[in-house]
Amino acid sequence: MRYLPAAAALSVLAAVTASVGLGAEREPNARAAALIAEGRAALGTGDTQGAIDSFEAALTVDPGFTAIYLDLAEAARQDGMQGKAIHFYREALERDPRNFAAISGEGEALLEKGAVEKARLNLAQLESLCGESCSETRDLAAAIASGPVMTAEVVTPVPVITQN
Repeated sequence: MRYLPAAAALSVLAAVTASVGLGAEREPNARAAALIAEGRAALGTGDTQGAIDSFEAALTVDPGFTAIYLDLAEAARQDGMQGKAIHFYREALERDPRNFAAISGEGEALLEKGAVEKARLNLAQLESLCGESCSETRDLAAAIASGPVMTAEVVTPVPVITQN
């Protein structure tokens, strides 16, 4: 009985602390925000490597800000590195499993690699989480409907006969 008030106080403290973690996305560090703005400007001008450098620097300054991973993934996709983009989307999803932009972006990157069925799984996940009217769902559905973007040329090997 002596420990009941202390236990009740600790449980209330734990409940309040846990609910704080479920709040809205926090603002990035001021220096990270400046680097993110630099990276987005570089990405807008087509300087993907400069954008990646800025986003990676921002990630170093504020590694807990999830939106940086989405920016890195977008820059990697524009640079033709879909595998790296998928890695960054999955990092963002590890931090926020219900991040619609990350699910949609990963689906589009998978589609660009030719993994149509995996992209459809992402579409099904989006439809179950936010419905068919969600902009991310519509974007991914449109990308799947337009067909996979194959970046590698299909090469038919020419048989070569050699004598030993």
